[in-house]
Amino acid sequence: MRCALLLLLPAALLAQGGGVPRVSDEALGTQPYDRYERPQACATCHVDIARQHEQAMMSQAYTHHWDEIEYFELAIPHADKEPKVAGVKAGCNGCHAPLAFLAGDIPPKPPKDGTRANESVSCDLCHTVTGFQGDVPHNFNWVTQPGRVKQGPRAGVVSPHHETRENPFLRSADFCGTCHNEKDPWGLFVKSTHLEWKEGPHGKGGIVCQDCHMPPAAGRSARMGSELPDMRQHLFHGAHDLGKLLGVAEVRIHPESREAEPGDTVKLTAVVVNAKAGHKIPSGSAEERLLWLHVEAKDAKGRTYHLPVDRKGFKDEDFTIASEALAYQDIGDIKGIAGFAGLKRDGTYTTMKAGDRIFRLPYLDPKGRMTIAQWNTAAFATDYRLAPLQATSESFTWKLPADAPPGPVTVTATVHYSRLVSSVAEHLKVPAEEWEPVQIGVHTTTFTVLE
Repeated sequence: MRCALLLLLPAALLAQGGGVPRVSDEALGTQPYDRYERPQACATCHVDIARQHEQAMMSQAYTHHWDEIEYFELAIPHADKEPKVAGVKAGCNGCHAPLAFLAGDIPPKPPKDGTRANESVSCDLCHTVTGFQGDVPHNFNWVTQPGRVKQGPRAGVVSPHHETRENPFLRSADFCGTCHNEKDPWGLFVKSTHLEWKEGPHGKGGIVCQDCHMPPAAGRSARMGSELPDMRQHLFHGAHDLGKLLGVAEVRIHPESREAEPGDTVKLTAVVVNAKAGHKIPSGSAEERLLWLHVEAKDAKGRTYHLPVDRKGFKDEDFTIASEALAYQDIGDIKGIAGFAGLKRDGTYTTMKAGDRIFRLPYLDPKGRMTIAQWNTAAFATDYRLAPLQATSESFTWKLPADAPPGPVTVTATVHYSRLVSSVAEHLKVPAEEWEPVQIGVHTTTFTVLE
């Protein structure tokens, strides 16, 4: 397989490093910054694309608040004290600041210093990638060939500034997989968005990442270009985009019976569906993201009751039911905090109560403790996330109070999402916009309490 892939690469590139292109960790320090165009140069012609890219997380992969805090306050200190994870000091930058990685600028200066690391995933990095090396795209195993020739998705494009070569790789999901799959030092895929897509109905049906995250629309790719009916928009909208989040998990809830008497036991069933995403939810940095189902009832007098989920009895289920449990003790190890007991595993959200169902994949450190440091993951607990187009039912058994008033009972099921566990965010002083929960699905049903 590897030989077949290498046959697609230019002969001049194969000469690098004894005939095999250097990728991933081996590419460290192989390309100086000045071999790559600055985004400002690209923006002089590719105006709409540049403006879109500036607003996307691709252009903020290094400068984004949480990424900066995670790298400088957790990854670097851990790499400096623990040989097993030493590679993350450079390796994080292979996807978050690839030009800095290629230039050997490790660790890059913080974003406030305004170096070229701040370009994050830049135009010229992506448009000089010719393919990838290996059997599975992961850990930035893309092959880059900087220079006058730019790789593009379309044939017959002429530019006054550079040559353009059509490259089907840029239209493939494998292109995205080179950074959206990640193996950690224990050989575990701690990011597997591309692999989740590949195994799901979208991947098997030929719907690629770009179809959702770079949708085609009419426009010009450059000032001097002609109008195209299907120019790929450089939106890269995902978990940081409200439009992508809303409705990604749909929910419906119903009672087993529409009538009950005071003191009766009522069973309700909520069905939650991954209705939009072509990968599991949460995905990507799943160790730090939360998706949960909260169910609340209100009786005819306006009294409210929280309904905890019924247990199903599967392995590791405790991780998926909200509680006051502590986790993330390895933050104390990394930061040298003596006697660090940990932080609330499920955050401090007002919209989450003990007993809510959480859809998650728990990452476990070498001591078996839950971690948000993906590079420190030695094992996983049971994966209880929602696969593409998967529906799961959750039941809630509620014994009505003996004094339940006659009249309608309204039951509301809501699905909430947070990009970062709030307890971790508060401890590390991450801005609120990074962790404040978003309500992404809601449904209400009723039943009647008889006199």
